[in-house]
Amino acid sequence: MAHHVTSHDIPVNGEHLDKSKIAKVKTIALAIMVLGGLLSMYLLFLAPAKQQGEFAYSWVFALFYFFTLALGGCFWTLLHNVSNSGWGTSVRRVMENVGSVFPWLSIFALPLACPQVQKYLFEWMKVHRDVIEHHHIGTGTLVIEWLSGAGNWVMNGFRYLTTGNTVPQGSAISEGLHHSNHLLFSKQWFMNLPFWYVRLALIFICLGYAINRLRKLSTAQDTDENPGTSNLFKARRASAAFLPILALTVTFAAYDWLIALDYTWFSTMYGVYIFAGSAINSMAVIIITVTLLRRAGYMKHVVTPEHFHIMGKLLFAFTVFWAYVTFSQFFLIWYANITEETKYFLIRNTGNWNIASIALVIMHFVLPFVVLLQQWLKKRPVLLSCVAAYMLLVHILDLYLIVIPERGISLGKIKPEVFGDISISIPGAWMGDILAFVTIGAGFLFFLLRALGQHALYPHRDPRILESANLSN
Repeated sequence: MAHHVTSHDIPVNGEHLDKSKIAKVKTIALAIMVLGGLLSMYLLFLAPAKQQGEFAYSWVFALFYFFTLALGGCFWTLLHNVSNSGWGTSVRRVMENVGSVFPWLSIFALPLACPQVQKYLFEWMKVHRDVIEHHHIGTGTLVIEWLSGAGNWVMNGFRYLTTGNTVPQGSAISEGLHHSNHLLFSKQWFMNLPFWYVRLALIFICLGYAINRLRKLSTAQDTDENPGTSNLFKARRASAAFLPILALTVTFAAYDWLIALDYTWFSTMYGVYIFAGSAINSMAVIIITVTLLRRAGYMKHVVTPEHFHIMGKLLFAFTVFWAYVTFSQFFLIWYANITEETKYFLIRNTGNWNIASIALVIMHFVLPFVVLLQQWLKKRPVLLSCVAAYMLLVHILDLYLIVIPERGISLGKIKPEVFGDISISIPGAWMGDILAFVTIGAGFLFFLLRALGQHALYPHRDPRILESANLSN
């Protein structure tokens, strides 16, 4: 720090991003989002079945990648408020802006609510719909009985899946009888269509409300004639209430969108695993964003190498946490040696996927662990931002390994005459992966830049801003 920061160094109206400087980037991002979205909708709904099925997995992969970044922004905002963090005041608005992208991702999640996309992704939904169609259960009756009777319609329908005597021989349901349906039957209280749609809506409504509420409390302080601590205490109480909502959000999203790709697989640690990746990579986005703002001439008085040092330590801490959770999940599944659990890792260690799996261990833990141990590096914004960008690239590999190996297997089960024999890869489908990633990534960038330009870049009237600006650790 060049000198001790005083109130005279803080602009009365705060620092606001010059919108003209980001107008071109926003326009390009919006154009890519719209054009890529139109092409994506064609591939999801109008293209031949082969392209539809392949691209559905590309869409889930890309959606969940940026979902974790926005969700992590919500987490850091909640953690800052609950912990009454003084150091984080200078970068809190950036955390809030990253989190504010979260509700907008519901736009990209809408295709997941469409049966035409679901039939390629979620095999369990097809089984449910076969039961409903076979027994002529109306949609209205379906919802009413589920809401009033703890899923009676599911119990009635699934008796036919688990009792061969009552199923007409030669029917699609009779041919579909196998052991995995018994697993699905035991999960019907959670894996049923109405409840799934309710969870999909609540994921965005509840946490979306939470981050918008906290952001409004924060920005209201910027124009308050008598800024005090009332908004801070409101934000702290609200954040304490919203933290369980965040925990449920990441868990439900992980189970409903990722684990549900293979309903026979399960892991009690999966929600924590996804959360760890969200925390790491959202912090990476925050580091890069703050670095770029400082290089553009903003936040120089309130953000110092000391702030980057702390953000680097948090990046390091959650990298270790991710490794701990990942190893624990693998070790417990290996030790139990249950077929329904071990097949997840067997698939990802077959063919060339084993190279990617081994690379993930080295690239996501070993290398960043060694690099982030260096104190001097964490105090250099540009170098730390390079590490953050590297972590974002490795996060692509992490989620790619979660989603894509399931594509060939699931599509081969659904329509082998269209997608070919069951395999762990589909050659040439990577182009759709890139299209989906670029489209949703452009949308994420557009909404983030939009949020950055709406309010002051940091809470300049927060009572703790000087404490944060003069941070020493």
